[in-house]
Order: sequence, then structure tokens, then C-alpha cells
Amino acid sequence: MEKVPATLQEAILYFADPANCREFLVARRWPNGVVCPRCGSTKVTFLEKYNRWQCSVTHDARQFTSKTGTIFEDSPISLDKWLLAMWQVVNCKNGVSSYEIHRAIGVTQKTAWFMDHRIRLALQNGSLEKFSGTVEADETYVGGKAEFMHMDRRTRKLAEGTLGRGGYGKAIVFGLLDRKTKKARVKVIKTPKKGVVRGAIAEHVETGSTIYTDALKSYRGLTLDGFIHDFIDHAETYAEGAVHTNGMENFWSLLKRSIKGTYVSVEPFHLQAYCDEQAFRFNNRTMTDGERFDAAVRGIVGKRIMFDELIGKTNSDSSDVRPC
Repeated sequence: MEKVPATLQEAILYFADPANCREFLVARRWPNGVVCPRCGSTKVTFLEKYNRWQCSVTHDARQFTSKTGTIFEDSPISLDKWLLAMWQVVNCKNGVSSYEIHRAIGVTQKTAWFMDHRIRLALQNGSLEKFSGTVEADETYVGGKAEFMHMDRRTRKLAEGTLGRGGYGKAIVFGLLDRKTKKARVKVIKTPKKGVVRGAIAEHVETGSTIYTDALKSYRGLTLDGFIHDFIDHAETYAEGAVHTNGMENFWSLLKRSIKGTYVSVEPFHLQAYCDEQAFRFNNRTMTDGERFDAAVRGIVGKRIMFDELIGKTNSDSSDVRPC
């Protein structure tokens, strides 16, 4: 396998050649040889004039490219721009806005925004392997502060009764951190009630593991679910020996820094995608930029999202919540 670019400069020079882009994807998508994505046949012929392959088996849509069946499918954007956008998303610690992408690669901001969301889809892990050993569980609230709202908006929310202190009226994100692997999983939830948080823990953590949480009452009863549970009351202290949630607090600080400093305003409808993006960078933080990019490219297959799906909000209340 060819060498993976190690820096952004190397990536720009390497992916300027369309042949390099194609071979880079082929080496990761079909390491044992090109396979028809529609029928699985290995009897394919490369049509160099058209930069695509043709399957020898008779069926509909016999011709395909390295984009077919990936987040890049049906996109008129060239692979060099796609790959450079992906490099920036996975390697910028605080994220990169669609405005920066559009200026860097020469596409419209709307197109860059759509590209960013397709890249975030590729970063979703979806692992079914449960955490074990010692696990931190914590929740955070993402939403704008009343003092920074426009007066008309603040007045309207007060009249609706949707403006309050603390986490009232904000989006809720629940997270788990495996202390052994140093990896996190995060999920946007509707409520921090015990049925939701304890259900999420049971889904992602092996029974018998040690769970450390804060003093939220929703976590009480984890011992009845088969876990060893201890908690820390943040009103008194933030750590008592090994009992703390500082690992998840570190993740929350990175997530909120990216939202507040880079993305500025995130709809709750899309918040999970931004959490997945931050989780990918966090979980692969020990990799080099090239290794992290290589891991991201391997996740492009079998994932696709349409623009109508991105803008089709189904929650009428979601537009009233802003990130902090």
C-alpha cells in the first residue's frame, strides 16, 4: 500500500493527481482487488478513458466508480476536494467550519456544509462492543445563555416558559468513557431521567463493570442493574481518589469549544453529528494526522445521506435551542 500523506501540504500535492485519489480509495475499499459494488463480482474491467470500471456480469448499472456506494456518490465535486475537506475535518482539533472549507477548496458555503455532514456520517463508529472495567458516565447541556440572546428572542422564550436556569430548555448529551481504552461514546438524549441514562449504560457497558458518575439521582439504582456504582458530588469536590468524571468533563470541554468557537450555532437536529465528529477525533487522538485521515477514509463505504434529509426537520421545537 502506498504511503499515506503525513501533512496537509503533502496531501494537497498528492491528491492533486486524480489517479492518486482513485488508487488511494481503491487500496482501502478493495484491498484484495476491485469488486462490483452492485453484484459482488470480481470480473470487472477498468475503462481508463472514462475513469470507471465495468462489471462483466449482466445487470443494471454495470459501470461504477470509486465513489459508488460511498458518501461521495453522485457528487460532482472532484475527489481531490473531497479528500482535502475530510483531512481538515478529522485533523482540526476544534473542528473546521463550512465557511473555512468553502474558501479553502473553492466551493460554495452551502456545498461545503453538505460535504461536512456527509463526512461526519463517515466518522460514525457504530461499534457493538461494550465497554468494561471502569467507566465514567456523565451528561451535559448544550444551549445558549439567556444573557446572549436577542431581546425579542429572550422575551418570546420567557412568555413560552421555555427559558430557565441551568439545563432548562437546552439539548442534553449523555456520554460514557472507558478508562482502559480512553475512548468515549456520546448520544443526544431527550431527558436525563433514570430510564434513559440507565438504559444507555446497560446497552453500552458490560454488567459487573464499575461506573463512576456525578450525584444526579437518575444514576441511583445502578447496583440493582448489576454494576458497581460510586458517585462524586460536584457541589463538594470534583474527585475522591479514583471516583471522578474528569475524563468525560475533558471531552465536554472539547465538544463545547468546537461548538462555541468554530460552529457558533448548531441546530439540535444536527447535534448528534457534531458529537460523532468530536468523538472520532477524541478516540483517535493518539494517531498521527495521516493515520487519523486513513481511518476516516475507511469509513466512507455504505453510508449516504441526502440533502433533503439534512434539512428536513421533524422536531418543531428544535430550532429554539442554540449551543453555548
